[in-house]
Amino acid sequence: MVKYIFSFFLFSAITYSVTAQQTREELEKQRTQLKKEMEQTQKQLNANKLKTKENLVQWRLINNKVNLQNRLIENISKDINLLDNNIYNNQREITRYNKLLDTLKEEYAKSMVYAYKNRSNYDFLNFIFSAASFNDAIKRIAYLRYYRTFREKQGENILRTQELRKQRVNELGSIKEQKGEVLKTKDKEMLALENQKEEKDRIMNELKKQGKQLNNQLTTYKKQNAKVERAIAAAINKAREDAKKAALKKAKEEEALKNATAKANTKPEIKPEAETKTENKSVAVVKKATVKTPESILLNAGNIELNENFIKNKGNLPWPVDKGVPILHFGRNVLPNKTQLDITCVTIATDIGSNVKSVFDGVVSNIVFIEDMQVVIIQHGKYFTTYSNLSSVQVQRGQNVKTGQVIGKAGANLDGIGSIDFFINDEKNDIDPEKWLK
Repeated sequence: MVKYIFSFFLFSAITYSVTAQQTREELEKQRTQLKKEMEQTQKQLNANKLKTKENLVQWRLINNKVNLQNRLIENISKDINLLDNNIYNNQREITRYNKLLDTLKEEYAKSMVYAYKNRSNYDFLNFIFSAASFNDAIKRIAYLRYYRTFREKQGENILRTQELRKQRVNELGSIKEQKGEVLKTKDKEMLALENQKEEKDRIMNELKKQGKQLNNQLTTYKKQNAKVERAIAAAINKAREDAKKAALKKAKEEEALKNATAKANTKPEIKPEAETKTENKSVAVVKKATVKTPESILLNAGNIELNENFIKNKGNLPWPVDKGVPILHFGRNVLPNKTQLDITCVTIATDIGSNVKSVFDGVVSNIVFIEDMQVVIIQHGKYFTTYSNLSSVQVQRGQNVKTGQVIGKAGANLDGIGSIDFFINDEKNDIDPEKWLK
């Protein structure tokens, strides 16, 4: 029984230690990634401060950094909770080992007392030869051997339990030291969070002072976006009309070919009028039954696979720029001056002149000039991606493009910083681009 108890304790201790270690490693990996993102955000923030006065990019960057800092502190808090659990479980294991050692020592003492009382060779021989039969004597010899082995095992179990208890005590001390270091790190990060919140408030106050200018910029931005949305709708409608014309032309060609083939392969046959009417009616019924409405007029044999692949890559599409910060998101945005802005795209701040790339294979549906910016619309089956606020374009209408192919350069926005507006649409709806991007 003691053997099984000891094995259970040993297995539980090893399993818990491995599981906890894996969880701490995951937290450490996550923490490293968060710090890396924070460093990148800070670099972008510093670079932006040198170029311009306070703007929406700075506001978004400082918001992002505060959010990352909160996530970092949350990660550290989880680590502290995990260490607390480790401390509690180690203390509980030490208590269990103490109880187990008391039990083992008590049983070992009893066996030693018994062995002392029956220590003479005469007693052992008397125990064996007093057996009722030869088989009984053999069993008694086996029992004595098992009993001797059992006492040796008892001693080994006591030594192993003492060693495990010692390891737990050492581990407990190490965990407490780790907790102390993590608590210091948390205090440091909490102080950094307070400084970042002060910086966030400062930038927000500066932007509020620019309220009138910001509102004027937003009004202009809304007008530009409205024009882009109309251009997207026009491109989709044109694609639908072109698809209808192509489908109609193909149907006429197929019908003409079918009639010509039928005429060449059949001989005129005189049939009764009633039979002819019946046959024509049957053919009409068959044709009506075989007509199938397509899922979308925009889909054809050449782009169905492309359309399906685009859908399969939802959540895994590359961003249209290599380095960028989303400053306005799809849907409702609440700005520092409490102005609400509803948009159907994601606005990504990036360096002026940086490459803008296609997020997927497709065909350039249209290129539009709106005021002093250019807009590229690319069709991917029944889906369309749009890249607005480009300073230059490197593709042509009707051109096939590949994923990651450069289609143009990012232009300056109304704040004088580089940015692009990225849209995703199907033939009927506006789609949140960030749900489709990595």
